[in-house]
Amino acid sequence: MEQVFNPYLPLCEYVPDGEPHVFDGRVYVYGSHDKAHGVKYCEGDYVTWSAPVDNLKDWRYEGVIYRRTQDPSNADDRFQLWAPDVTKGADGRYYLYYCFSFYPEIGVAVADSPAGPFEFYGHVKYPAHLYGGKELNEHLPFDPAVLTDDDGRVYLYYGFAGKPGMKLPDFKKLRELGIEKITPEIMEQIGVEMSPGGMAVELEADMLTMKAEPHMCFPSAKNSAGTGFEGHGFYEASSIRKVGGKYYFVYSSELSHELSYAVSDRPLEGYVYGGALVSNGDIGLNGRTEPVNTLGNNHGGMVQIGEDWYIFYHRQTNGTEFSRQGCAEKLTIQPDGSIAQVEITSCGLNGGPLAAQGTYPASIACHLTSKKTMRRIDYRDPVMREQTRITEADREQYITQIEDGTRVGYKYFDCKGAAAIALELRGTLQGQVTVSLDEAQTQIVGETALTLAEEWQTVEIPVEIADGTHALYFTFSGEGAADFRRFSFKLA
Repeated sequence: MEQVFNPYLPLCEYVPDGEPHVFDGRVYVYGSHDKAHGVKYCEGDYVTWSAPVDNLKDWRYEGVIYRRTQDPSNADDRFQLWAPDVTKGADGRYYLYYCFSFYPEIGVAVADSPAGPFEFYGHVKYPAHLYGGKELNEHLPFDPAVLTDDDGRVYLYYGFAGKPGMKLPDFKKLRELGIEKITPEIMEQIGVEMSPGGMAVELEADMLTMKAEPHMCFPSAKNSAGTGFEGHGFYEASSIRKVGGKYYFVYSSELSHELSYAVSDRPLEGYVYGGALVSNGDIGLNGRTEPVNTLGNNHGGMVQIGEDWYIFYHRQTNGTEFSRQGCAEKLTIQPDGSIAQVEITSCGLNGGPLAAQGTYPASIACHLTSKKTMRRIDYRDPVMREQTRITEADREQYITQIEDGTRVGYKYFDCKGAAAIALELRGTLQGQVTVSLDEAQTQIVGETALTLAEEWQTVEIPVEIADGTHALYFTFSGEGAADFRRFSFKLA
């Protein structure tokens, strides 16, 4: 039975900051490249995956499309490749826009195929009559997004604005985060060049040269008063799409875990705040204030596949900010152009609930909380290994550090005929696990005692679930800790 769930790529793959685009009947995802148990953001070279537009369950690895040392600015491998974007130019070639870790420059690479490989092309620069045609380095060129409009004109978007009171780390802290060999001169420069908001500029046909000076198209938190962007000002993670004649600018707001959108009739100005699209902790959804998962930064983009629209985003795994995985959810664009926030799920691109048959990895949980779950993002301490988390060993993922009060949830399953659920567990936990159809545990459908050992064992829980689509929550109680690898359904 072919299905797809979140994360939609193999569980040993880590492609955050996903920008999805449809080219030649396939959807391609371009993003950064983390690794399991990473110690810094984006340690790998760029890779891409693709799937046919009529089968989002069939993802294909296209390989490495661009190496970080291909750019002459990084020939000595000082920096990491951060979030990219790709567009098809008027010449029929594909242009990859990228940036390095806090390095004030936007690079461009080009390929004849959307699957690459890409070759270095140049750096975004001013025209000769402005600053002598020097390369763009003001307002921290960061997280570039690019749009080739219907008339062939090309627009570039970028920026890193920070949050109120936020200062970039000092040189020592950057070294601790794995950003090595960066000079104090660059530190000084980026310290004064954070963006006032989302930046935008039109490019010449050469895809490198700006037609004019960039300008702010909507504000950050620092200058959002009276603009309609209060509480959701621009932070980072620019992404741009055109929908029905309007321009949708998707970005990470000052909350960081939240992707919001702004909309305009014009590509470079006139943007008004639209709302939140997704939070990787479901914060804000139906007024929610407590996260359903570990919060972390977020980045992604919208894409239309067939008649449907989706938002791609990422989650944090391995108890760190540096091992992020791509997820996706279906969006609904209303006739008036508005988009409501969507909930994060386990079924994602599946086109409907997962079948309550067979075996699933525990790590597709969209709800993972415990008494130690952080209620906010603390970028001063990106390691979150004291709380329940998803981790990886020997290219296999599982949930670890399950303790008294841990809740693991999945949305959604078609539960027709389910008579029992078998959990693969190990550890020292002595207590109980309860199965319910809701987070509040008002609909308990099964429970059993737990007496675990250090080796993996199967614990079967008889359940009574009415046929239909349901969420499933496993709530643990007792003394000790447990790991959770897989679960299986048994039919009546």
